[in-house]
Amino acid sequence: MSHSDPMQNPTGGVWDRRAAMQPALREDLIERVLERQNMQRAWKQVKANGGAAGVDGMTIAAFPDFMHAQWSTIGQALRDGTYQPAPVRQHGIPKPGGGQRLLGIPRILDRVIQQAIAQVLTPIFDPAFSASSFGFRPGRSAHGAVKQVDGYIKAGYRVCVDLDLAKFFDTVDHDVLMARVAEKVSDKRLLQLIGRYLRAGVEVEGTIHPTWQGTPQGSPLSPLLSNIVLDVLDKELEKRGHRFCRYADDVVILVRSRRAGERVMQSITRFLERKLRLKVNRQKSQVVSANEVAFLGFVFRRGKIRWSEQSVERFKAKVRRLTSRTWGVSMQQRLAILSCYLRGWMNYYGLSNYYRPLPEIDRWLRRRVRMCYWKQWGRPRRRIAMLIKLGVNRRNAIITGRSSRGAWSMARTPVTQQAMSNPWLKAQGLVSVRELWIACAPLR
Repeated sequence: MSHSDPMQNPTGGVWDRRAAMQPALREDLIERVLERQNMQRAWKQVKANGGAAGVDGMTIAAFPDFMHAQWSTIGQALRDGTYQPAPVRQHGIPKPGGGQRLLGIPRILDRVIQQAIAQVLTPIFDPAFSASSFGFRPGRSAHGAVKQVDGYIKAGYRVCVDLDLAKFFDTVDHDVLMARVAEKVSDKRLLQLIGRYLRAGVEVEGTIHPTWQGTPQGSPLSPLLSNIVLDVLDKELEKRGHRFCRYADDVVILVRSRRAGERVMQSITRFLERKLRLKVNRQKSQVVSANEVAFLGFVFRRGKIRWSEQSVERFKAKVRRLTSRTWGVSMQQRLAILSCYLRGWMNYYGLSNYYRPLPEIDRWLRRRVRMCYWKQWGRPRRRIAMLIKLGVNRRNAIITGRSSRGAWSMARTPVTQQAMSNPWLKAQGLVSVRELWIACAPLR
C-alpha cells in the first residue's frame, strides 16, 4: 500500500475509519494492546527502527529470547495494572543552532509496549485531528505541510506568525494531556499505564530523576501524545478561521497583514499559556513577511519553495565531515556513506524548485572527493603512479605528483581533474545532486 494512503497506520496495518470515529468508551483497550498480532507488529516496528539500548543495556538482538522467557509474567502484570516501566536513558544530541536536544531512550521492552499502545490509540484519535496537522501522522508528511504553507502564501496570506514553543516535549503538562486522552479512553488500566510511562523518570549519569511534566523525545508513544495535546490548539485556530499549518511543535499561521499577525500572536500566546500551560519563546517567535520565514528547512521566495540557507549550511558541514582528510576509512566505504547521505538529503530537499546552486554544489562535491583520493594516495611515488594509471602523460604526472601544494588546492588542478574525471568519479560511486534533483521532479 502506498505511503500516501491515509488509511495506513505507521506499522502497515489498516483500520476502519468509521469504527475509528466512534468514541472509545470500552474497558478492554488494554486487551487490544496485548493481542498477539498487535504485539508482534509492534516488535517488528521497534526492530526496524533499531536504536540504542535503554537503562537495562538489552540489545535488539537479545530481546526475542528475553521476551520468550518473560512475556507471560510481563503480560499478566500489564493486565493486573502492576507493571512498572523503567526510567528512560537520557541522551543529548547537538542542535543545529547550538545547545543539545535531550532524547529519552526507553528500554526495548517499553518501546515495544508503547508502540503497541500507539497502534491501538492512533486509529481512535487520528481521524479527528486537524487537516492542517502533518507531523507523525499516517499518510502525511513534511512535504505536505510545506506545500500547504506555499498554497496559503500564493493565495495572498503573506504575513507569517511563526510560533516557537519553548522546550515543548519537556514541558507538556501531564494533567492536561491525560484529561485529553481520557476523553476517548475509559480503560483505567491503560490510562494508568500511560500515566506511569509519563512519570517513569529519567536516568542521568546513573541517577534517576523524577518526571513531573513532559513526554520524552525518543519514545514511540510521544508523537501521538504530543498531537493529542496540540490538537486543542488546532481546533482553536480552526474555530477562529485561521490559515495555519502544524508539524509536531512547529506552528505557522498565515494572515494578510502585519497588524493582524501581531494581534494573532498575542491572543494565541495567551491561549497556549493559559489553556495548555505551555510556554511560548517570545525571543524566537516572530511576525514576519512570509518570504522571511523558514519552515521545516524550507523558505518561500518569489513564488517558489527553496531549501533554507541553514539547511544548505548543515548539508555542507555534514559533507565536510564525510570527506574529512583525517577520517581513516577506505574510499569505497566513504563514497557509499556519502552517496547514501546525498540520496537521503535530496529525497527530502528535492521538493525545492531552486535549481541554480546545484551545478556548483556538484563541482564542490567532486573537488572534496578528489581531495580525499589525493590525500589517500599519500607519497609522490604513488600519486605519480595513480595519475599515469588514470591516463595522465608521464611528464604531467611527475610534475603534479611532486607538487608540495595542499590536497584541497591540488584537487582543482587540470591534471587531477583529467585523471579523476566526472565519469570516473561516478563509476566509483559518487552520485550527482543535480541528477538526484531531476529525479525528484514528482515531488514538485
